[in-house]
Amino acid sequence: MDYRAIDWESYPRKAHFAYFSAMADPYAGVTAPVDVTGLLAACRERGAPFFLSFLWCAGRAANAVPQLRQRIVDGRPVEFSSCDTSHTVLRADGTYCYCRLSCMEPFGEFLPQAVRRQEQAKAGGDLDDGEDALSLLFVSTLPWVGYTALRQPVPTPADSNPRITWGRYDEAGGRIAMPVTLLVNHALVDGAHMGRFYQGLERELEGFAREAR
Repeated sequence: MDYRAIDWESYPRKAHFAYFSAMADPYAGVTAPVDVTGLLAACRERGAPFFLSFLWCAGRAANAVPQLRQRIVDGRPVEFSSCDTSHTVLRADGTYCYCRLSCMEPFGEFLPQAVRRQEQAKAGGDLDDGEDALSLLFVSTLPWVGYTALRQPVPTPADSNPRITWGRYDEAGGRIAMPVTLLVNHALVDGAHMGRFYQGLERELEGFAREAR
């Protein structure tokens, strides 16, 4: 797997890492409304699917925050150069499987392969993320509910993969907003880093909308 070990002696969060790593539930999560008005208009203009367009933006925003590319290996922090997404795909029988994508290519290259891989997952996908699952950003959606909070299942012992989830978008005051949840292992990620993800997501969405004009 393509990661580098973070130098423990110079690591500025040694005390925080040790403190939260010792907890049975070291996760921290936040749900915030994200404006998708421009993205929706851009998707209509481009004829692009909303889900995959938002996924591309979210994956890029997460990769722009180094702490969201960090994981815990043998009790120490490491950092991946980039992280693919693994998202849930609903199948015809009502169950779901996982689909892995890279969001770091230009959107024009990303979209065709993303559509193809989703169809392949629907036809024969499973719940196995492979041997390099540690590198992934786990993504899921709840498009039927405009929620304000979300409790997610997590393993014991705790893992260190960030989880990004979003729900139904709704209009209010002439704008369209969607709840977006970020769940992280607090041993690696603080509130400031979570804030940078949401700020980066806003920039990605604005950039996507601008390019569609």
